[in-house]
Amino acid sequence: MKKNTLFFIFLLVFSACNTEKSKVDLILYNGIIYTVDEKNTKAEAFAIKDGKFIEIGTTQNILHKYEAKEIIDAQKKAVFPSFNDAHCHFYGYGSFLQEANLVGITSFEQVLQILKQYHKKNPDKKWIIGKGWDQNLWANNQFPNKKELDKLFPDIPVYLTRIDFHASLANQKALDIAKITKNTPQPIGGTIEQENGELTGILIDNAMSLVTEKIPLLSLEEMEKSLFDAQEKCFAVGLTNVTEAGLDKKIMEVIDNMQKEKRLQMRIYAMASNTPQNRAYYLSKGIYKTDFLHIRSFKIYADGALGSRGACLMHPYHDKPKERGFLLAKPEEFEKNIQEIAKAGFQVNTHCIGDSANKIILDMYAKVLKQKNDRRFRIEHAQIVQENDLEKFEKYNIIPSVQPTHATSDMFWAIDRLGKIRIKKAYSYLDLWKKNKKLALGSDFPVEDISPFYTFHAAVARQNADNKPEEGFQIENALTREQTLRGMTIDAAFAAFEEKEKGSIEKNKFGDFIILEKDIMKIPPTEIRQTKVFRTFVGGKLAYKME
Repeated sequence: MKKNTLFFIFLLVFSACNTEKSKVDLILYNGIIYTVDEKNTKAEAFAIKDGKFIEIGTTQNILHKYEAKEIIDAQKKAVFPSFNDAHCHFYGYGSFLQEANLVGITSFEQVLQILKQYHKKNPDKKWIIGKGWDQNLWANNQFPNKKELDKLFPDIPVYLTRIDFHASLANQKALDIAKITKNTPQPIGGTIEQENGELTGILIDNAMSLVTEKIPLLSLEEMEKSLFDAQEKCFAVGLTNVTEAGLDKKIMEVIDNMQKEKRLQMRIYAMASNTPQNRAYYLSKGIYKTDFLHIRSFKIYADGALGSRGACLMHPYHDKPKERGFLLAKPEEFEKNIQEIAKAGFQVNTHCIGDSANKIILDMYAKVLKQKNDRRFRIEHAQIVQENDLEKFEKYNIIPSVQPTHATSDMFWAIDRLGKIRIKKAYSYLDLWKKNKKLALGSDFPVEDISPFYTFHAAVARQNADNKPEEGFQIENALTREQTLRGMTIDAAFAAFEEKEKGSIEKNKFGDFIILEKDIMKIPPTEIRQTKVFRTFVGGKLAYKME
């Protein structure tokens, strides 16, 4: 028998003889615990009672002071505060699992085959909905046309969303239902694409809502299934906290009810979608907070995405010199909304991809925030930011919320959009971190993979799943492992005004933690994406166990 095993048996027997021990719900010992406290302290053991950490320390001290019904020997495995995805679409991911999955498909012909199979398996569905296509993965790199969809599905509406959720392809039946014709006026902040005077079926940004508002809403049962499915997937990869980047009142009420009934354990920081209805309700009601649901922010979309050329740039696209992208609303509307939301005490979180969008919104933030403050306004994505605009993050305490896998997914075609010079101002995560020494890290799933290990690897190695490029994409903007871990835990919590209750393994914080199969702070970067979660705990209770 190994010496350390005998030692721990001795400690347990010794502790059992101590009648002064305090009773707790769970003890974990013999671990390599990354507490992610202010000093990045490591520990060996902790005790949890009533869902919260009550003490963190050495194995000897914890076993000596406490007794518990559940005692976990971590066997020197790495233990972390559970991960927090700072920008994702939790509900959208769950509903996505019930639709045709087009992620990673390398040709439009394959897309058509998947749709035929999906329709065969789901003959009663009134709409064929698919998500995840990306023309940049196809041989011709061109947007698809609806012609083949019209031939295959002349009598059932088809609506297929691009991977970035900023463009879609609709067949003629769907366009007819939405009453879109070649004479329909172009919406502000959107495009109804035509080719030779005919509709192609491509809708970009605000034009998409013309169809989506006609798609039947999910039933309550379908909504709940979507949330359950998303939670199950999250727990399996060590996520117990997420920032949901845009929801309407109805689904937030479903989430709240399920959590109160203890049927949903996911902790969700929900951004309310910036609709007149949401603003009218939540700005008058005020901030809403439970242990599992927190509503104190609004999500604004300033521009579209780089892949669909909807990102608002200061200068024309390198591969389409007549286009600069566009804002999704008039600047005065953005400014009015920002001031209204800020006045009510809510956080403002704005989607900004292009350098023009980032500049415009940062300047609008500045008018509200003045100098130093603790309002924690956020820029979501901050993909292309000019040098003189980087300084505004520090001056006004603005939080950059970025998704490292965007850089490694976009890198092979982003240079086509921006050219060799402007690409250097894109995905500048270390430059952004330096401004406030904080960076909220997320994945934007289902736009990207749900796995936090993909996020971690992309941040530190600046490589994709194939470990390419070997030298790392613009490696000068890689983050350290410590910076990345903090961005996925305590910094993500800070960006949601929750750093006092989660994000680290410290006294009086929620007992949310994970045990990993491998130590991501030590293993080679090439092994990070393959790391598995051994156990996930929420409030000290087991939520996932690796089989």
